[in-house]
Amino acid sequence: MGEPESVTTGVAAGSDAAAAEAADAGDSLFVLTAALLTPARFPTVLGDDYPESCAALGIGPRADGYGLVFGQDGTGARWTVVIDDVSLVAVAIASWDCGMEYDLSPDERSVIRVLPGWPLAVATSAPGLPAPHDPAPEEDSPPPLTPPDGTAWGPAQRRLGADQVALQWAEWRARMGEDDEGAENETGPEGPAGAEDAGTGDGSPGPYRTVRHVLEELAGYVEKPPPAGRVRSAFGGGEARVLRADGPGWSLVARTDDMAFVLLDDAPHEVLPVTRGPRLPALLTALDALAVRPG
Repeated sequence: MGEPESVTTGVAAGSDAAAAEAADAGDSLFVLTAALLTPARFPTVLGDDYPESCAALGIGPRADGYGLVFGQDGTGARWTVVIDDVSLVAVAIASWDCGMEYDLSPDERSVIRVLPGWPLAVATSAPGLPAPHDPAPEEDSPPPLTPPDGTAWGPAQRRLGADQVALQWAEWRARMGEDDEGAENETGPEGPAGAEDAGTGDGSPGPYRTVRHVLEELAGYVEKPPPAGRVRSAFGGGEARVLRADGPGWSLVARTDDMAFVLLDDAPHEVLPVTRGPRLPALLTALDALAVRPG
């Protein structure tokens, strides 16, 4: 069986009857969930920025972005459908987040590309259909998209980790303790005093020397804006903003009214704190000014 020819059912219609209809239709798709692919909001498993994420799917960046629809065909095979109707997907996601039903059924004319597999983990499956699986390979078809390996550590896992820190900011901030806030005399933007000179014991630089390099790269973003989506800003409560920034081998999470955390490809599973210090506030303010924000 080839790629689905139509998208006929939505998550709101996620019932046994809807799944049976998808199975009977054969080449139609039973929609499970969806995501946005825009400069301000994209699955970070795909890349450090919006153009890189688009390239991972074999499409060019559009100013308005795309919607990603994840579903199963009548055989249970996993498919990712790229559409240009961003508003439709945005409304569907907002409705689901509020616990409301929404039938996501994109017009076939909005479909840009259909790809085998899913680039991220989807927790649900269609009732009444075979278990999710990759479709059989066909000539000239790209390899199936697959979620990152949860047991490994690399760029995708690092970015996902940073996303989790942003979502669980209060928990990570509590681990630092109130005494660490603004300890400018003992710590600078490089981390704990002296940490930038510490090595790993095998002759390689310590992680905080790399963190200092990350902050230098971020200052370079202020001088020369990076690709769209490399720095993103979201509401953080009150006048504060939550910043997410990525670059080669690193990710940053910060609040404009507080401190920051850095994750590195070279420091698996570590979340490195960057105390506020004398220079960090100005850097975060400048990054927020150039960051893309959700519409």
